[in-house]
Amino acid sequence: MNTDAHVRYVLALADDVLVAAHRLGEWIASAPELEEDVALANIGLDLLGQARALLTHAGEVEGKGRDEDALAYFRDERDFLNVQLVERQNGDFAVTVARLLLLSTYLHELWSALRTSTDPILAAVAAKAVKEADYHVDHARMWVLRLGDGTEESHRRMQAGLDAEWPYADELFDDSHIDPALVEAGVAVDPALLREAWRMRVAAVVSEATLTLPDVAPAVTGGRRGVHTEQMGYLLAEMQHLARSHPGATW
Repeated sequence: MNTDAHVRYVLALADDVLVAAHRLGEWIASAPELEEDVALANIGLDLLGQARALLTHAGEVEGKGRDEDALAYFRDERDFLNVQLVERQNGDFAVTVARLLLLSTYLHELWSALRTSTDPILAAVAAKAVKEADYHVDHARMWVLRLGDGTEESHRRMQAGLDAEWPYADELFDDSHIDPALVEAGVAVDPALLREAWRMRVAAVVSEATLTLPDVAPAVTGGRRGVHTEQMGYLLAEMQHLARSHPGATW
């Protein structure tokens, strides 16, 4: 099996949840309700836990002595393989809610499929993560319904949030970074196979919330190739600052 391809696949999984966790953490003390500060923080911690396990695994497969901290804090922007959806600025609360619905529904489908991965570590991570994703989807659904079928203003903002995030969801199903041999070997999952189930689940929530699925073209993205938005550089500068300022420090 191609080790580089294996590492690249695991890193892409890790980077999605690592960056998403960072963005959710930015809502602490800024969410519309105190309880929501806690809820988003907990979701972010779930994603961070997934990222830690995946980064550790990537380092072990790579075999070059890099641990989770080295991979999180000492890779440059072009080395990150996350989709652009997760790195975009939070903006309005409804934007975060829409993003959480799109991402969590995708992750639930992904982890469900990866539970039978022939990579035992990936299978173990997926078995735990799918339970967490189930809660994340439910939480996002609750807010989409609350805002979409609420007041005229909340409906407008929820639709606007969905419209803003929808073009970036297409990249979740990009398989250009995955070696077909990994799929054939049962290690990886072809994300294109998850699209239909994902769309049906998202569409059901959107319809129940009296919203409309956006009819817009996918955004031009390149996250899986290490091509990111302007916001990614600022995000990494904040996330990596302490570790890079004090390399080798422990506490």
